[in-house]
Amino acid sequence: MAPDNVPQFRPVGELQSDSAMRDIVAELADMERQGLRRRRLVLDSAQGVRVRVAGCDYLSFCSNDYLGLAADPRIAAAAADSMRSAGLGAGASHLVSGHHRMHEDLERALATYVGMPRALLFSSGYLANLAVVTVLAGRSREVFADRLNHASLNDAMILSRARCKRYAHCDSGALESQLARSAAANKIVITDAVFSMDGDVAPLSEIARLCERYQAWLVVDDAHGFGVLGEHGSGTLAHFGLDYPRIAYVGTLGKAAGVSGAFVAGHEQLVELLIQRARAYIYTTASPPPLAAALIKSIEIMQAEDWRRQRLNALAQRITNRLALRRWRLHASQTAIQPLIVGENSEALALSEILAASGILVPAIRPPTVPRGTARLRISLSAAHTDADVDLLIETLHRAESSLS
Repeated sequence: MAPDNVPQFRPVGELQSDSAMRDIVAELADMERQGLRRRRLVLDSAQGVRVRVAGCDYLSFCSNDYLGLAADPRIAAAAADSMRSAGLGAGASHLVSGHHRMHEDLERALATYVGMPRALLFSSGYLANLAVVTVLAGRSREVFADRLNHASLNDAMILSRARCKRYAHCDSGALESQLARSAAANKIVITDAVFSMDGDVAPLSEIARLCERYQAWLVVDDAHGFGVLGEHGSGTLAHFGLDYPRIAYVGTLGKAAGVSGAFVAGHEQLVELLIQRARAYIYTTASPPPLAAALIKSIEIMQAEDWRRQRLNALAQRITNRLALRRWRLHASQTAIQPLIVGENSEALALSEILAASGILVPAIRPPTVPRGTARLRISLSAAHTDADVDLLIETLHRAESSLS
């Protein structure tokens, strides 16, 4: 018997005649018909290349745990040790009383790691992008964005209320054309560094040159390059050897770093402005201090263990060299993201189900995450995968192609 003060909701079936809910029910049904409705996997194990879902064990190729650090016992121990002294919750925003010494130490470590004057910690990459774009852009400014940028950059661009233009994917010529025609006094170029669904890398050297020529800020979202590219994993800017002062560099800490959160790094004055003006920073409770302690350990490991990046490169080369399919196309990528373009939603779902029946987990990625007609399996490699793991995936895909032909 429910307590009297607990609201009682009507059964789903009764919603069909409720005008306030009818559109929601219809929209969900339409998603189902188009093969676009998504369902969450519930893990009963630690994150890794072998996971347990709903009582079944799988070989996983769908995590962003590129360096295999998500369940590293050294990182977990650092978090546990700090919890004993600092507790768990931060209790307040950074600008009230939630900024712990561990947060401060982490920001210094991140700035040193990526070779920038200062870094600012955020609870997620989405918040970090929202903060930096909305602070740099505004009504009198103009934003130029790669057409395949992550949703967080797109949303930030819209919320900034700046004039927005999109240029063809990774096309620096198209970007230059737009910059040359712009009469805006303040310009901001925003781009992913490694594109999350295609695995390709933005031509950052050319883009930085254009930004310098047209006096534009450059916002780089390095969610999938931080920890993976550059010397000791210090990121895509290091990979290209860029040293442009008007760069706002965004790194994610829940992917290669194996923990959670994100940061913005850049000029001292840029970071100070974000602290003073970024609503996504000011009005958010600070992340738990033990996560900062875990990330300090993670950075130490990422810098010291270059074999993890070497392993990733070798696995990416292995799948590129050995996967030979006629029905589907492996998108050219030299990164840990290896997209297999299938096309139709229904076929991508069917292929994912065939792999799952063989004990391999690679969920189908469908619109609106990717353009219509380019549904795919986003194969994500980890340094924890073995050659045998990748070979098993390749063999299973070859068999699946034969069964669906």
